[in-house]
Amino acid sequence: MRSPLPSDRETIEARAAELGDGPLTEASLHAHIAPLFSRSRNDAPHRIYLANHSLGRPLDVTEADVREGLAAWYEAMGGAWDAWLAEMEAYRTRLARLVHAQRSDCVIPKTSAGQGLRAILNADEDRCRVVATRGEFDSLDVILREYARRGRIELVFVEARADGRFDTNDLLFAIGERVDLVVVSEVIFNTGQRLDRIDEIVARTHRAGGRVLLDVYHSLGVFEVDVSSLDVDFAVGGSYKYLRGGPGACFLYVHPRHLEGSLRTLDIGWFAKRDRFAYERPDPPQLLPGGDAFLESTPPILTWYQARAGQRIALAIDVSRVRAYSLSQQRRLVDALRTRGFDVQGGTEDHGAFVVVIDERAREWQKALYTREIVTDARGRQLRICPDIVTTEEELAGAVDALAEIAG
Repeated sequence: MRSPLPSDRETIEARAAELGDGPLTEASLHAHIAPLFSRSRNDAPHRIYLANHSLGRPLDVTEADVREGLAAWYEAMGGAWDAWLAEMEAYRTRLARLVHAQRSDCVIPKTSAGQGLRAILNADEDRCRVVATRGEFDSLDVILREYARRGRIELVFVEARADGRFDTNDLLFAIGERVDLVVVSEVIFNTGQRLDRIDEIVARTHRAGGRVLLDVYHSLGVFEVDVSSLDVDFAVGGSYKYLRGGPGACFLYVHPRHLEGSLRTLDIGWFAKRDRFAYERPDPPQLLPGGDAFLESTPPILTWYQARAGQRIALAIDVSRVRAYSLSQQRRLVDALRTRGFDVQGGTEDHGAFVVVIDERAREWQKALYTREIVTDARGRQLRICPDIVTTEEELAGAVDALAEIAG
């Protein structure tokens, strides 16, 4: 039987407060936070879930949050839009706090990071020069390649070096004297590399007359993301991974300097209209001020409710504390794997939230682990292993033992 859903809407913040102000420990997390995840843990009690870098573990209350959005529909029908739009604003406000945006309307709800990238690409009237790394996730990479194939952009890729890492000096060189858009990830999705000197990339790009779009999908919820201090022009991200909000709850961040009417994208819809429910049709269309001018047509509703609990727990516990705990987990995992003879990376400040085991048999190992109810994933030669705040030392030890046995 499944555990009952929490009825107390303040449970997340109350539980986080019980952790106190000191460093996170397995004992304190097990006592105060693990009960918030009873369904994902108890419905498969023998499963060791180590793919938190891919699909984040949901909180129990997420189902009740989604039901709240549905209840407004049942009870108010068309009148539900008042509640739905209020939840959209709450979603944007929480994300603005998490990325340290200057104001909430800098955050525009999207259903994917790729949707955010297209909005920016479609704001340029002319063919533009774009610099990106070969390490961008497929959701951005496939769009960039298709725009280049159709002659919409001139695309320059920066390659990884022989060790598989990207060097910021190579990016600075590729930017050169003129660029229109630079697309980079704060954490590279397959290797976990944390890109350094982003402030230099931004400064060089601005001197070259361009703008920077930062993909924070693998950094948001992992460590402090501060789009204001980095001075990036745009950022894209979502809740699928470390914010535990599932698919579809994504966003585009736009710096306030681009929200005064100087940037106008083709990717808009009637929700961006100044008076959307008046159904008037001035030509050209009159758009809402600020980031609301980037809204599209009728948006999905339940994604905002679906993402609520994950945003709340990230804010309540404090991402910097989660980062310190994650690094300690990673270091123990790396040490244990190296003792068994594996080539492994992780546990350092220049890395994201997951450990990478490098081997040509990575996919084979991932499949074999899955048969033992140990969930990881593989990207090429990288077997990715990511504990989260409710992963136990016993689970990590079990995963290491199983991998060593499989690898022979």
